[in-house]
Amino acid sequence: MRNAGFVGTRWLGVGLAAALAVVTLSLALTDRLGLYINPDSTWFAVSMAVLVLVGAVASFALPLGAEADHGHDHGSASAAGDEHQLLTVGPPSRRSAQNGRTGGDSEELVLPSGDAGRGDELEHHPERHPLGVAATVLGGVAASGVVVLTLVLPPASLSAELAMSRDVGATPLFGGADAIQLASTGDTASFGVGDWATVFATATNPDAFDGDTIELTGFVTPADAAGGDDAFDLTRLVITHCVIDAQPASLPIVGAAPPPDTGQWVTITGTVRSSSDGRLVVDASAVEEIPEPEDPYEY
Repeated sequence: MRNAGFVGTRWLGVGLAAALAVVTLSLALTDRLGLYINPDSTWFAVSMAVLVLVGAVASFALPLGAEADHGHDHGSASAAGDEHQLLTVGPPSRRSAQNGRTGGDSEELVLPSGDAGRGDELEHHPERHPLGVAATVLGGVAASGVVVLTLVLPPASLSAELAMSRDVGATPLFGGADAIQLASTGDTASFGVGDWATVFATATNPDAFDGDTIELTGFVTPADAAGGDDAFDLTRLVITHCVIDAQPASLPIVGAAPPPDTGQWVTITGTVRSSSDGRLVVDASAVEEIPEPEDPYEY
C-alpha cells in the first residue's frame, strides 16, 4: 500500500510534468505548438520542456519513497541497544521529577524496541484526514485525465463557438495608437482583422478610411440584428501569450448574399465604407470559402 502511494506521488509530480514536456516537444517538432502559444514564446516553452525531461530522468536516481524521507532519525533508541523506550506522559513541570523517580501523577508508556522512535514518527507524520485524502485522489485523477487527453487527442484550434462566448460586446484594442497612425497614412498592407477592428472601433474620422481596399481571412460569426440579411462578422482570435488570453476581433461584412455558415473560414476582398451613422463596414466584393489555415490566430 505504501509503495502504491509512493508511485502515485511520483506520477503526480515527475510523471505529469514529463508527459506535458513530451507533448510540448512533439508539438514544436510538428509546427503545431502555435495552436496553443504565441510563436515568439516557442523557444522558452521548448527550453523548459527539455529542462523538465532532464529532471525527470535524474529523478530515477532517487529510491521510491524518498519523497517521504525528511531526514529524521527514528531508530536511535534501537541503535543504542535499548530493548524498550520509556515515554513520559504528563505535565511538563513534573517530567523532571518523573525522570528522577520521585513520583507524581505522570504516566509511563513502555514501547517495544520495534516501535522505538514512533513518537517522533507520529509527530512528523500525522494521520491524514479522509477528506484530504479524497481531495488528493480526485485532483490527481483530474490532472491525469487532462494530461492523458493531451497525449491522445489531436491538436486543434479554438472554435468559433468559443470566440462568440468570449465576445463581451466591446471591441478589444489591438495595436492601439500605432494601428490608428498607420491606418491614417494608408500603410495597411500588413493589417489583420485585429488591427482593422481597432481602427473601426476608435476612428474619430471614419470618412478618412472610406474607399480603402482590404483582403482579410477569418471565420464567420453572426452579425448583430442591425446588419441586415446579407451581413455577417469576420472574426479572428488574437493571442498575446497563449490561448488562455485569446480575444475575438471582428469586422462587420455586408454585401455577401447569402452569408456563409457560422464557423466557416473565408477570405474577404472588399472596400471599407463609412455609413451614414458614422460606422465603418466592409463592403465585400468577393467571399471565398477556404479550409482553416495552418496558423489560425493573429498575434
